[in-house]
Order: sequence, then C-alpha cells, then structure tokens
Amino acid sequence: MFDGHTTSEEVVEAFKHEIKGRTFVLIGAGYPSIGSQVATYLAGGSPAHILIASRTASKVEPVLKAIAEIDSSIKTTYVQVDTTDHDAVREAAPKILAAAPKIDVLVHTAGAMATKEYTLDKQGIEFQLSANHVGGFLLTNLLMPALLAAGRARFVNLTSSGYRLTPFRFNDWNFSGGKEYDPWLGYGQAKTANILFAYGLGKRLGHRGITATAVHPGYNGDTKLGAHLTWDDYGLIDGVMKRNRGIDWVWEEPRFKTFSQIAATSLIAALDPELPAKAPAYLQNSQVYEPEQHAKDPESVEKLWKLSEELVKQKFEY
Repeated sequence: MFDGHTTSEEVVEAFKHEIKGRTFVLIGAGYPSIGSQVATYLAGGSPAHILIASRTASKVEPVLKAIAEIDSSIKTTYVQVDTTDHDAVREAAPKILAAAPKIDVLVHTAGAMATKEYTLDKQGIEFQLSANHVGGFLLTNLLMPALLAAGRARFVNLTSSGYRLTPFRFNDWNFSGGKEYDPWLGYGQAKTANILFAYGLGKRLGHRGITATAVHPGYNGDTKLGAHLTWDDYGLIDGVMKRNRGIDWVWEEPRFKTFSQIAATSLIAALDPELPAKAPAYLQNSQVYEPEQHAKDPESVEKLWKLSEELVKQKFEY
C-alpha cells in the first residue's frame, strides 16, 4: 500500500508495465523540480518518448541528459514554451503535436508560488493564476487531439494543499489591480483552479477515455519553487488562513518529502491502472482524497471553465 513515505522508485517498479512503449509529455520540468523527477523516474520504465515543454532550455538539458544515461533508446524532445505568454503557447502546441501525435500521459507541472510583488502576465492576468492555471488550460486543450488519439490517456495537474487557503475569487480574480493582492491568496486561488480544471476536464472527457487528476505532491526543499521565500514568509500562511477562512492552517504529514519521494504521487496519478475508475480525482500522499468542497463544487467547476475560455479568448467544447 502506497502512503506519504512512498518513493518514486517504488511506484515505477510497481507500474513498469504502464510505462513501457508509451509517450509522456511534461509541461515544465526544468531541473531541479518535481517535473524533472517525474521525467527521470519514468525513464526507468522504458517509455517510447518523453517530451518536455518548458521555458528554459538550459534547465531542461540536464534532465534530457539524465534520461539518456538511464536509457539511451528513449526518444526525447524539448519544445520551448512560456505558458504565461498565450502567443507562445499557440506557437508551441503544433510543434508538440507534430512530435507527439499520440500522448498517453500529459503532466502539467509548471507554476509559481507566492510571488511577492503583484505581477501581471503579457495578457494582463495576475501572474500566479497565469503560470499555474491559465496557460496550462490553454496548452492542455490545444493538445487534446493527441490525448484523444491515444484512446486511453491521462492528464495530471499539479496542485498543492495551498488550495485550502481560498476558494476561487470569481468576483475579484485579478485582486482589484493589485489593491487586494496577497502572495499566499494568489497562490491558493491558483491551486484551487488546478483542481477545478481537472474536475472540469474529467467531466467533459471521462467518457472518451481521459483520466483527469489533480495532485498535491507534498513539499520538498530541493526544488526551486520556493527559493525566493524565507521561513518568515511561510509563517504568514496561518494568518492568511485565519483572516480568509476563519480556521487554522494545518500542515499534513509528512511535512517534507525527500527528492525521491516528491514525484511519487504524480507518478501514481500517471500510471495506476485502478485510477480511471475513481477519476476525476484529487491525490495526496499517494492516495485519492476528497478535496474541500470549494475545489470540486460543480458550479465553480463550470464557472472556472468559462472564465478560462474568456481569458484565453477561445472556447473548448467537447
């Protein structure tokens, strides 16, 4: 039985038959990150192709090198994309589809955490919402023909227990032009969006063989996601939770995971053959959990889908 201490090696060993010969696409997997760990552990199961779509080539090069060292027969592809730039996403999508016309598993790991200064992307969207959700919403939908072509495909969307900080702020998702901005509320909103999107995609495409999940991977100090934050910054979370929701913040156990453990839950979401029957689903500590109501509420699922279409200026109807 997998739990919060399960390692990525254990997951790959259990599900090697679900990796062999398949094509995996990762959005955001520069080293060191959860995405880079997912990619290199997958390499131990003899996939046919690992494609990484990410912003910075220099951070992806060590990941591709590690894959080649594990198994030189695996085809690897890098496609440059900044998901906060919608023009760049639309340029990258055809390149990914050309390289991988059938995608068995799409893992969205790109994101940002608690950006201290209120920042807008190129389209005028608050940066954390853009980096964690909106760009991924656009790219995932543009890649959907390849997932549908695979017959039985999976979409794995990385979220965080930080989603508990706030429901999606439909009445003020852009924080009143910065006047109402708080770094942790921005993060919480974006992480709630990750779960709502997975549920929305699963609702629309589950009957066509798409297994959609949202994964809280746990916390780890080796990735660079929180490199700009201090312990004092993390200490602000409890106050934000009390002000916003009137309850205490509680860290789940284990509080930290090793670099080996940090990809385990994502790999389970990508590979476990029993998961499609439970999807759409939210996973943490290697298990399916029920997220809090605000992250799965059917009305919020639909409202976010419509807002996301408005923000990317494109409708996706299935």
